[in-house]
Amino acid sequence: MNALRLRRAAVAVAAAVALPFSLAACSDSGSDTASEAGSEVSSSSPRENAPSTGTDMAADSPFGPACASVPKDGAGSFDGMAKDPVATAASNNPALSTLVAAVKQAGLVDTLNTAQNITVFAPTNDAFAKIPKADLDKVLADKEQLTKILTYHVVGQKLTPEQLEDGSFETLQKGTLTTKGADEAYTVNDSSKVVCGNVPTANATVYIVDTVLMPK
Repeated sequence: MNALRLRRAAVAVAAAVALPFSLAACSDSGSDTASEAGSEVSSSSPRENAPSTGTDMAADSPFGPACASVPKDGAGSFDGMAKDPVATAASNNPALSTLVAAVKQAGLVDTLNTAQNITVFAPTNDAFAKIPKADLDKVLADKEQLTKILTYHVVGQKLTPEQLEDGSFETLQKGTLTTKGADEAYTVNDSSKVVCGNVPTANATVYIVDTVLMPK
């Protein structure tokens, strides 16, 4: 009988001693789990947790059919142009060689390269080719008229594609141009189409267009 009582007492003591350690272990495990979960939530941004739709990337990327002809690397690539001011960046794009020649003829290289946060609607060589050669030669020979035409293609603020959906903007020439469109299909003054838009340079955003814009 005495042996049985001693055995029961020993079991009771062992249980009493083990219980606090068991509770403490459960508490520590729960705390660690909660801490780890909290750490995961706090270290993950909403962008990382949310499904990727590509919207942000599209908003920041050049778009349009003519963008496919831009070199993948080098000074004439999108990355290369982003490092240079706009007139220099345009000079590295073969499709804008006529525009670059006109800018040099008008003495506007420094003006465009030193301006800050501007938008340039840049006509392609094909856009200039739509103008009869005699008329184009006449314009190129008239520095004052050429300057008016070229500065009409420049807006004194950086324009996003969303702003082009239904916009009216004053140009450096002090005239006004209008834009319309959506879903990466935009026109300027109801006649000139954006063929490669939202192209970044060091000091400007460029929208390459297929028709030369003429001020009124």
